[in-house]
Amino acid sequence: MSERLLVLVRHGQSEWNLKNLFTGWRDPDLTEKGVDEAKTAGQRLKALGLTFDRGFTSVLSRAEKTMNLMLDELGQQNLPVSRDAALNERHYGDLCGLNKDDARKKWGEEQVHLWRRSYDVQPPGGESLKDTVARVLPYYNQEILPAVLRGERTLVSAHGNSLRALVMVLDRLTPETIPSMELATGVPLVYRLKADSTVESKKVLDA
Repeated sequence: MSERLLVLVRHGQSEWNLKNLFTGWRDPDLTEKGVDEAKTAGQRLKALGLTFDRGFTSVLSRAEKTMNLMLDELGQQNLPVSRDAALNERHYGDLCGLNKDDARKKWGEEQVHLWRRSYDVQPPGGESLKDTVARVLPYYNQEILPAVLRGERTLVSAHGNSLRALVMVLDRLTPETIPSMELATGVPLVYRLKADSTVESKKVLDA
């Protein structure tokens, strides 16, 4: 019986995570801590004896670099990796590049909280979490899930919000519960799926 393995990893800390900026589709690099987080993620996967047949990332360098650092640790530098903007972080529109504290001063705590943590309220010029889900899920259903169900052990390196879209489906969360769910940087979520694509088991590889 082939193994239906799906591992999701949010990229390591980026320079803009560190500076508390809205990042979205902007493309800052990983910090030193982010590099260490990505390497540690690879080491934790290796410690479990996991290897992979397929990889998927967004087209943003922080996710790509996290993938490459994990594969270095796994000794799988030649793994076939598909890149697609469907896995990009949520687009924060006019908020991109702004400090979150400055945004609160400009628009108020309540409004910024609504933009960040509601399911379907869009920031000006940007995407809501609902919009991000609508972008990510078709790609998951057409590209990632079929690979997993074929028995291809699959590693995905992406972003807090694009991965929340997948976790929402896998963990059967609702529009009410998903906005409050946080994904730590560089912490692998190891899923094993049943033949009907529902979750058989989930393991969080944190410290």
